[in-house]
Amino acid sequence: MCVVGAGAIGSLLAARFALAGEDVTVIDQGAHLAAIQKNGLKLEWHDGKVHIARMKAANKPAEAGKQDIVVLAVKAHFLDKVVRDIDSLLGPDTVVLTVQNGLPWWYFQRLGGQYDNRRLESLDPSGILTKNIDPNRIIGCVVYPAAAATAPGVIHHVEGDRFPIGELDGKETERVKELHDVFIKAGLKSLVLTDIRSEIWLKAWGNLSFNPISALTHATLVDICQFAETRELAAAMMKEAQDIAQKLGVTFRVTIDKRIAGAEAVGAHKTSMLQDVEAGRSLETEALIGSILEMAKLTKTPAPAIEAVYALVKLLNRVMLIEGGGVKLDRSEVKAA
Repeated sequence: MCVVGAGAIGSLLAARFALAGEDVTVIDQGAHLAAIQKNGLKLEWHDGKVHIARMKAANKPAEAGKQDIVVLAVKAHFLDKVVRDIDSLLGPDTVVLTVQNGLPWWYFQRLGGQYDNRRLESLDPSGILTKNIDPNRIIGCVVYPAAAATAPGVIHHVEGDRFPIGELDGKETERVKELHDVFIKAGLKSLVLTDIRSEIWLKAWGNLSFNPISALTHATLVDICQFAETRELAAAMMKEAQDIAQKLGVTFRVTIDKRIAGAEAVGAHKTSMLQDVEAGRSLETEALIGSILEMAKLTKTPAPAIEAVYALVKLLNRVMLIEGGGVKLDRSEVKAA
C-alpha cells in the first residue's frame, strides 16, 4: 500500500500498517521525508509506547509503482496536485482510500437520487479529481484519532483509534471487508458502514465548528467547549449543518450536546486548523466550511453563523498567504514574568 501525504494521520496509518507487516510506501517531501528515509517513522502512542516503523519513502508516486491500496492522506486543498500523477500508482483493481477532513469531493458520486454525480465546485473546481479518480475505486473513511507531527519523522498520537470505512454505494463488498481486516491487524478499530456519508457528517459536524473557532481564537477543544459564548457558537453552526444534512437524507446518531461533550473530553488538543495557522500553512477552508455552504445553497438552507465564521477564516488564510507566515502565541514573556 502507498500512503500519499505523510502528515500526522497519514504517518500514523503508515506506521501502524508497516508495524503490522504490510508493505508500505509513503510519498512526502522535505525534512519529514528525509527523516523517514534515514531513521524510519517514529510513532509516540498516547500510552507512552514508542514505535519505530521502517518503510519505503519517496517524493514521487512514480517511484512507488502499482499498489493494491492507495491512501490519499494529503489535505483536501492539495488533492488536485497529487492526483495529476496518481496513474502510476493505479493498477486495474487498486482501491483508493480517502481520509480527508470535512466533506469529500466525491460526496454525490454513486449516491443515487436527485443529486447523483453532482460535482462539488468548492472541492473540485477544475474537475480534475472527478476526472482522474474513478469513483468505483473509492472507499470512504472517517478519521477519529487526533495526532500531531512534533518533529521531522516524529508523530505524536493524542487519542483515538477509530477508522470507520464504507463503499460509496453502501454495499458490503469483499474488498471493503479485506480493508477492514487490514485496520484490525494494525491494532486499529474499524467498522464497515452501509452509510459512510452519515458518519462523515458526524465528524464534519465538529470540524466545521471547532476547527475555525480554534484557528481564530488559538483555543484548544476543551477551552472552546467550556467558554459559554464559543460553545454556543459551535452549537449554532452545528444546528445549521444538521438542517442542511437532513435535507440530503442524512441522519445523526448523536445529539449536538453529546457531540460537543465528545470534543470537550479530548481535552487541551489543538485542532488541525490551529496547527496549520501556527505553522503558516494554507487552511482547509473549503473542505471544512465552504463545501457545507455550497450544500446550504443547494438545499436552500439558511446558515448565517457558518457564513460569518467562513468569512473570517477565509480572510485569515488570505492574510497568512500574502504575508507568508503563521500566527502563534508567544508565551516567552509570560514565562519570564
